[in-house]
Amino acid sequence: MSIKDRVEKLRQLMKENQVDAYLIPSFDAHQSEYVAEHWKGRQWISGFTGSAGTVVITLEDAGLWTDGRYYIQAEKQLEGSGIRLFRMVDPGVPFYSEWLAEVLNEGSIVGFDGNVFSTNLVKRMEKDLQAKDIKLKMDQDLLGELWENRPEIPKEPLFTHDVKYAGKSRVEKLNEVREEMKNKGANYYILTSLDDIAWLLNIRGVDVPNSPVVIANVIVAEHTCYLFIDSCKVPASVKLELEAEGIELKANDEIQTFLGNLSSGDAVMLDTTKTNITLYNAINSNTKKIASPDITTNLKAIKNEVEIENVKWCEIKDGVAMVKFIKWLKNAVNNEEITEIAAEEKLENFRKAQEGYVGTSFDTIAGYQEHAAMMHYKANEETQFTLKNEGLFLIDSGGQYYDGTTDITRTIVLGILTDEQKRDYTLVLKGFIALSAVKYLYGTTGGNLDILARQPIWQHGIDYKCGTGHGVGFFLNVHEGPQSIRNNNHVPLEEGMVITNEPGIYLEGKYGIRIENLMLVVEDEKTEFGQFMKFETITYCPIDLAGINKDMLTESEKQWLNNYHQEVYSKLAPYLNDEESEWLREETREI
Repeated sequence: MSIKDRVEKLRQLMKENQVDAYLIPSFDAHQSEYVAEHWKGRQWISGFTGSAGTVVITLEDAGLWTDGRYYIQAEKQLEGSGIRLFRMVDPGVPFYSEWLAEVLNEGSIVGFDGNVFSTNLVKRMEKDLQAKDIKLKMDQDLLGELWENRPEIPKEPLFTHDVKYAGKSRVEKLNEVREEMKNKGANYYILTSLDDIAWLLNIRGVDVPNSPVVIANVIVAEHTCYLFIDSCKVPASVKLELEAEGIELKANDEIQTFLGNLSSGDAVMLDTTKTNITLYNAINSNTKKIASPDITTNLKAIKNEVEIENVKWCEIKDGVAMVKFIKWLKNAVNNEEITEIAAEEKLENFRKAQEGYVGTSFDTIAGYQEHAAMMHYKANEETQFTLKNEGLFLIDSGGQYYDGTTDITRTIVLGILTDEQKRDYTLVLKGFIALSAVKYLYGTTGGNLDILARQPIWQHGIDYKCGTGHGVGFFLNVHEGPQSIRNNNHVPLEEGMVITNEPGIYLEGKYGIRIENLMLVVEDEKTEFGQFMKFETITYCPIDLAGINKDMLTESEKQWLNNYHQEVYSKLAPYLNDEESEWLREETREI
């Protein structure tokens, strides 16, 4: 069935259900960024495969709202579908509920599945639509009726994450959560975010590609923690272990009844940006609701000493895999046919050889030449390029290990570059170094620092339409809040947070350049003016010297790069053979 046919069949269902517009987001019932196949309805109805976006279908029109990471990709994938692209972060582009308020008649009905929309998002839509008395119908899973052979919700078993990696037991973590609940005046706490649940209970799973999480919900009470989960997912030994530590297992579909049975004397705490509207509406109307960011989000963002020690070792292993890959690629590109997918698979094979490797942390972005201009490009058999000994190849990849999550981008020079390519490569490097080397006062946010990475690029009238950095989980989601480096983030950077540094330049139809490392937030000196902070780079992999116009670098920038490369060599050389070590010595030579 073509995309157009799917949209038309959906419109027929909309008419039968007296719905004037229908919404299909990217989310699952837990507001996850990456979702199991069962919840990829937006992809199924539109053909757009990016991780973020919402499709809106009316009886006469259709649109996809997505952000700047996906503009080029979305234009290509929506072609011929009848679905228009709304570039949602561009000036003057209305939010989809604002657009619906413009195009729908007074008293219209907007339908959607309430399980996949957050409480906050629904409240925003209600506000945007109230002037025209447009009603929301929240029990409309029309895709469930239309989508033949829809994949089932995963039922694979979970496994425990050993405290030797996690650093804290689930009992310790639950005690920290209960202390904060007490401070907020809550005796119940709803937790629906999958990575938060996995962190809190030291459990992991394979329910979502790239993210080792388990589909479940949790309610923490004063003395008991309730885990709502399909019983087939919990091995008997794990069930005994959880129950011995005060965790009671219940069927996943019991949670609404549980929430409805709360009393007027109870106070339930929940994050309304993550709790779906169906669960929110299931809470007894007489129960006090305390809206607050998830307690676990801040707790898991600040890595403990054991996690930090583990992730540093994990980064060395990942760096070894990257060095072996880059050496292979630079040698092989002249002698054999290498496609984007072949390069991607080769890198994963090098990672698989590392101890504790579990899988990728996101779909690898392996883009040659103009493909790299699509920030979240995914190579496929039909459109992939074959690499040649010219131009630039961008590879953004990461691994999930029991002792950490990695995320690294290198733009690799495969042959002679133009002056423009070298200029842009060096501009990205200058922004990357500026952020890596910054010293800042405690209380500074990622929003305060974003400009440092952009300034050299802005000087040439260029920008990139995404953030500069994001938090990273510990054997969890590769994108983790609350911290990020983007202009609208107001979360202070705390000691122990891990964050990426990844400025870039993306020229449609030409090339894309990105350099990315992980950085750990650490304390610097304390003076009469306060506590100063800095970043410790914990990714170890050479930056391609062949892309750099050295005349554009200051002496301090050259010194930073030389120091970084010296550390890369000293960290990785002991785990390489003589040939690899000699190659790395040349790649990390002083400039």
